[in-house]
Amino acid sequence: MREIEHHVAAAGWDAPVRVFALVRTQAALAAEPGLADQLTPETLAAAREHAWHLTSVEQEGLPPAPDLETLLAGLSWPATVDGVAVTVERVVLPPEAEEAMPADLPTGPDQDPDAAVQWLLAHPDRQDVRLAVGVLRDGPAWCAVRTRAHDADDQVGQGGDVVPGLVAALRATLE
Repeated sequence: MREIEHHVAAAGWDAPVRVFALVRTQAALAAEPGLADQLTPETLAAAREHAWHLTSVEQEGLPPAPDLETLLAGLSWPATVDGVAVTVERVVLPPEAEEAMPADLPTGPDQDPDAAVQWLLAHPDRQDVRLAVGVLRDGPAWCAVRTRAHDADDQVGQGGDVVPGLVAALRATLE
């Protein structure tokens, strides 16, 4: 997940959702020998040494979807895919920011439905984050989180279940 996050970070911020299939490198090389020409010698050596060495394959031409939840609900993977990863950017706020939202924002059906979102996006305590979340078919999950305010490779937080809802949604695409 750290490699995927680093790869996506190289493209900068304000990026679309990106989805990756995770496959065992040895199996991918057996199915597609020409893949060896695209991998570094270090990657090939690691794949020979570790049966569970994974290669990420970015999925292009994803179907249009109004949101991440709809996109993920429409994905399924063949048995040859050992896991899946996604990167997505989000805005996070401390709980007190949402509690401080004025009650009189024009958010009714006859008014601007995005008023609350615009208020939150303009909040001075907002933090832009990039989430890179991956799960394997056999259970393990890993998350990497980078903030725009601390946009450095050595400032990426990591953990197994940092974004439990997204982990569960990704896991469902493998069922």
